[in-house]
Parts: sequence; C-alpha cells; structure tokens
Amino acid sequence: MFHTFLIKYGEIGIKGKNRYLFEEALAKRIRQALHATEGDFEVTKEQGRIYVERSGNFDYDETIAALQKVFGIVGISPVKVIDESELSGMGREVVHFLEETYPVHNQSFKIVTRRARKSYPIPSMEVNSEIGGMVLDAFPDMHVDVHTPDIEVHVEIREQVYIYSETLPGPGGMPVGTNGSAMLLLSGGIDSPVAGYMIAKRGVKIDAVYFHAPPYTSERARQKVVDLASEIAVYTGDIRLHVVNFTDIQLAIYEKCPHDELTIIMRRYMMRIAEHFASQCNDKALVTGESIGQVASQTIQSLAVTNAVCTLPVFRPLIAFDKQDIIDISLKIGTYETSILPFEDCCTIFVAKHPVTKPVLHVIERSEQKLTEVIDDLMRKAIETTQVIEVSASGVRTPEQ
Repeated sequence: MFHTFLIKYGEIGIKGKNRYLFEEALAKRIRQALHATEGDFEVTKEQGRIYVERSGNFDYDETIAALQKVFGIVGISPVKVIDESELSGMGREVVHFLEETYPVHNQSFKIVTRRARKSYPIPSMEVNSEIGGMVLDAFPDMHVDVHTPDIEVHVEIREQVYIYSETLPGPGGMPVGTNGSAMLLLSGGIDSPVAGYMIAKRGVKIDAVYFHAPPYTSERARQKVVDLASEIAVYTGDIRLHVVNFTDIQLAIYEKCPHDELTIIMRRYMMRIAEHFASQCNDKALVTGESIGQVASQTIQSLAVTNAVCTLPVFRPLIAFDKQDIIDISLKIGTYETSILPFEDCCTIFVAKHPVTKPVLHVIERSEQKLTEVIDDLMRKAIETTQVIEVSASGVRTPEQ
C-alpha cells in the first residue's frame, strides 16, 4: 500500500537561512542509506518536508530499517498520496485508508489537517469536521477523541494530498557531515565505537585510527576493529580507517620508561599519531571513548596529561556515562557482540600492574626524554607503514582499489 515515506526532521527546522544546506545533506544521506536496498527510489524536498518515493518491488521493512539509521531523521511516516483535493474525495480516501490500514474499526480517532497549500479555500478545522463526519458514517462504532485518540489521521494538503497515521521513530541528531569531521581513536572495546556513533549523531563525519601491535595482538584482533568500523558505518557513512603498527613504539616505552607510566605515555604517543592523520584528513578534532574514572588512564589528572600533547580539541562523548549506559547504547546500535569477542588490543597487552592514577605532567615529560634517541625514527616508521582502509557498511577496500 505504502510507496511514499514522509521524513520528519527536528533541529534542522530552526536553522534559518541555512536550513536548505542541512536539508540537502539529509537528502544525500538518505540516498546513500537506501542505495543498497531493493527497489528504485526518489528523494524530494517540498516546503519543510522530505519525501522518499519507492517504485517497483521493494522491501518495506528493509526501507524502514535503513531510514532509521540516518541521523537527522526524527520520524518516518508511511503515507498514502492522492491527487484528489475535493473535500468529499479526500473524505472517501481517508475512509479507504482506514479500511486498508486497520482491521478493526471500533477505536477512537482524530483528524488533523495541515493546509500547506494556503490557496486551498476550506479552513483546516472545517476539513477536520467534514472528514470526521464521513469516517463516523462509514464506521459507526468509531468515535472522536481529540485528546488521546487511538488513531490520529493526518491530512496534509499540498500540491498533492498526503494521508498518514503512523510515525516511526528515527535516530534524531544532525545529518553526518554538517558539522565537520574528526578523527576517532577506535579500539576493539565497547566504548570507542559508541563514542564514534554519538559524535556522528551530532553531524560529525568520522575518520578513524587503530593501533595494532603484532605479534602481541592477532590478525583476528585487527579484523575485529574493521568489523566494528563497518558496523558503525551503517550510521556514520564510510570511514577511512588508519591501521598503525604500534609495536616498536610500545616496546621502546616498555624498555625505557617507568612501568607505572606505561599506559599514560603510550596514550600520549597515540594522540600524537592520531593528530598527524587528522591533519592529513583535514579533521578538526580527536574523539575518544574515555569516561571519567573508568580506568587509571581516565582520571581527570590522566586526561589532562594526555590532552597536553594535543593541539586539536579532544571530544569525549562518553565522559559522564557509566559502563552500563555505554553497554546499553552498544546493544542498541549492534556493536556489543563484536566488542566482547576475546581478542586483546594493544592497550590491554602492555597494561601496567599498578598504573599511576594521578600523573604529573613534568614527571611524564621527563620520562619521555628517555625515548629521545629512538622515538622520532619509530614514529616516522609507524606513520609510513600505516595501512589505510575504506570501511563501509557493506565491506572494506583500500583507497586505491
């Protein structure tokens, strides 16, 4: 029955003169999300509305599922589109709509008319009354309830007339790409994929960097991170993933620096490398999955010492979340089961038994001076041997493919 979907957005509607840019970005993301689904489609804009029209055979549930992963959409309404604008004709179509959509006709209802075509001669309240009367004539067991109806039938009078009664939830947020781009430090854990999802929800396009430590971390650990990137790409769009061989840097830190400072010093070098690739990608911020107090490297003092090496702002969307909050989101977005696969990442392999929880910046900087003779060459090698992978929801490829 339904071949057209009304897309409702939230914050975009208050963007003033720039609203059309956000609408165009949302329409573009909708096209990208539906590209891999069955059927032909057309995305159009009209007076504060975006419509998706499907033609031919298509999978209704697949279409809804794809739309529910597009940031910027707050609601999806399957609509019946009619050319009839005579009041009696609209009333008959509403009756047919109720016949086709609802098997039982003893509920309460309400008609809500929106007269976007201001030249239409009949006021909205009169349209509500006339169509409501025709519904009551057709279904005597139904009754009107203007406060808490079981069924709320919307009639939008535009160049065509749109009839709908259901609005399925979208993810909200802003269209990806409307608020710049940032570099996500992506690991194989639960937190960082959720952080990527949340920053993308605010309209930020994400690139990602992963620190690999062979032979201490396996190829399966690397593949786990690629899989996580693919899972969040369903929401964020394609992700440019940088796989950095971090082993030699970690071994140098392990050999030359105090062991209680291993985690914080490794983290600082990760941030330096992440900034290098962020600059290459023209990203304007770094993003991490850190949450205050979750582990030793995430105390306020540790975060401050980590930040000291950064010139870009560091966004931490999960900073005030507890672990269960983060797990709940990972379950919702489908990354949890991959995140808990038992393949260690480089951070857990080289963790200190008794890490410092209140590091002092000048002490950490003094410890890093022990790396002076080797660190520049190691950093250069790590950057030069980094593998770049383009990750999408449907698979991976290297940029030159």
